[in-house]
Amino acid sequence: MSSGDALEIQAQALDEIAVVTKLAVVETQVDEEAAAEASSRRVWRETVFRRLLAVADLIAATAAFLITVVILGRDDLGLWVPLAIIGVVPVCKLAGLYDRDEHLLHKTTLDEAPNLFRVAAFYTLLTFFAGDALVVGELGRDQALFLWASLFVSMLALRALARHLAATRVDEERCLVIGHAGPAHRLASKLGRSHQTKAVLVGRVPLYPNDASVNELPVLGGFGSLERLLAHHRIDRAVIAPGGEDSDQRLLEAIMIVKRLGVRVSVLPSLFEAVGSAYVYDEVEGATLLGLRPHGLSRSSRLVKRGFDLVGATLILALLAPLMAIIAVGVKLDSRGPVLFRQRRVGRNDETFEIYKFRTMIDGADAQRAALAHRNEAGGGLFKIEADPRVTRVGRLLRKTSLDELPQLLNVLRGEMSLVGPRPLVVDEDSLIEGLDRHRLLVPPGVTGLWQIHGSARIPLDEMVKIDYLYGANWSLWLDVKILLRTIPFALGMRGL
Repeated sequence: MSSGDALEIQAQALDEIAVVTKLAVVETQVDEEAAAEASSRRVWRETVFRRLLAVADLIAATAAFLITVVILGRDDLGLWVPLAIIGVVPVCKLAGLYDRDEHLLHKTTLDEAPNLFRVAAFYTLLTFFAGDALVVGELGRDQALFLWASLFVSMLALRALARHLAATRVDEERCLVIGHAGPAHRLASKLGRSHQTKAVLVGRVPLYPNDASVNELPVLGGFGSLERLLAHHRIDRAVIAPGGEDSDQRLLEAIMIVKRLGVRVSVLPSLFEAVGSAYVYDEVEGATLLGLRPHGLSRSSRLVKRGFDLVGATLILALLAPLMAIIAVGVKLDSRGPVLFRQRRVGRNDETFEIYKFRTMIDGADAQRAALAHRNEAGGGLFKIEADPRVTRVGRLLRKTSLDELPQLLNVLRGEMSLVGPRPLVVDEDSLIEGLDRHRLLVPPGVTGLWQIHGSARIPLDEMVKIDYLYGANWSLWLDVKILLRTIPFALGMRGL
């Protein structure tokens, strides 16, 4: 080879290096621009939520003062009332009510109701002590109590409206799963079913190269290029999904990389499937421990739950008795057969009982079940058909609104069921649940439950068992109240059981 040829080859190599270097620089600039755009979008999203929530709180405080002092008390507002109204914002800020949403995918107002209740109480106490400066007259105890109640209710309602408006003004959160395919797949399916979470899963980055499990989530790259992938795909939130042979060091490294870029972090702990969220933090010389409560209900908790069921079922029956009478007439006129459908179900401690429902199918529908088995859409041992030919015209409406479940209030009064609890299964479905999964029956079955508000027709049996177990592990009276409140829009949305 001549010296001229060598120089030419060397020149070509230098040109190729220059091109590669230029492409790398361009790619770096693109990633930096993408990261800056994602950061700007995150700031905008969080600012929209904070500002609208603050406006909602100000309107709520204004409405509470006007209703309590002017309308009910027939007094005049003092000169310092505007300052007192503005004061609701720093009180809420100190309670963390404006910083909560940035940490959550599912931004729900109902979950912060206990905190709002405490904030309303503290704010009312401050205004009561400053009553002479705020009211031209007297702010009595009865007015103070009404101010507390009206502020709590108005904040709850207006904050829900503010979050709805904020969600319509911002883009979807772009999420990336860092970890194993199994948890990533479960999260993707749950986000796909959620109507209240404005987020999209872009893909997954495995923690280890040998994690080659395949699902519908694309693998965007390796862990070594995590920082570049976060920037390039404009990720807003990283979901850490540990499992298998993960080491604490690798998880810690992933979290540090994500937080350094300002990307929000959520963790999908596999331990949660076993212990739930009912734990107490303990600390021994810097070592963190989690104290777990026993599964099921204590004797006092059973008494509280039973009392709540009796009062709640009685009130609901009294309020809905005319509607139930109309439904009974409609069922009878629509098709031959009894008004009520009765079926053996398995309840608490494996005891069977006869459940009551308004009949929604033709008489003798059970005899046709085997012939329709090929159309079953539920899977996992459950039986559900979207357009079941056995359903009557009235029955179709009752199922869409879940009104066919109302007679189960009689089961509640008899002590066979609870207003909220695990799903009551027929005997052949219950026989598929074995071993420790049968702990779901340590609490009585419910007219509604977590399985219902998550869309019972789309939940396979194995996942429903986990949901029921977590209900028993996390039970509280407030949890029952939340589930009942969330059942109402579910039924009104005509998504049915």
